[in-house]
Amino acid sequence: MKIKYGLRNVKCAKITKIADGKYTYDTPFAIPGAVNLTLSPTGDSSDFFADDVIYFSTTANQGYEGDLEIALLPKEFLIDILGMTEDENGVLHENASAMPQPFALGFEVQGDSKGRRTWYYNCTAARPNQDASTKESGITPATETLSIKAMPRETDLAVKATIEPNESNGETFNSFFDTVYEKPEAV
Repeated sequence: MKIKYGLRNVKCAKITKIADGKYTYDTPFAIPGAVNLTLSPTGDSSDFFADDVIYFSTTANQGYEGDLEIALLPKEFLIDILGMTEDENGVLHENASAMPQPFALGFEVQGDSKGRRTWYYNCTAARPNQDASTKESGITPATETLSIKAMPRETDLAVKATIEPNESNGETFNSFFDTVYEKPEAV
């Protein structure tokens, strides 16, 4: 892939259990209407000077943080991840004591010759912004933006997995979003 463009197939899978060093995820669901995703690396770098030069340099990988812009978040995300509740009349309620749930975030970015699919394993999200404006001579859709942190998992420090299709991994690429992809265990 020489260039990348296009964001699609955004997926979310709630983390349901962390036991015996393993994460368990719900079945992924779609978050349609992806507009933009910007995730920047987090973690400090440290330089050690000796002999009048940088003798050793290291960077701590603390994952990524940034924003996901969506046309409109689905109800499933609002309830399962952000902790809203729905009453018998279909009314969504936000409670200040609700704790957002951790989740895996998947998405696909197109390229000049191939797509690239990614899972971030351990994410949290803040409540989305609430924007609205009057309709003028034309209709300009408003979007919702989530602040997301994608952190290393506590047990194995895994941050993300990414795949590009090739001659030998077509089946893995095609099923990459069926579940949250995990690295095969060494035999």
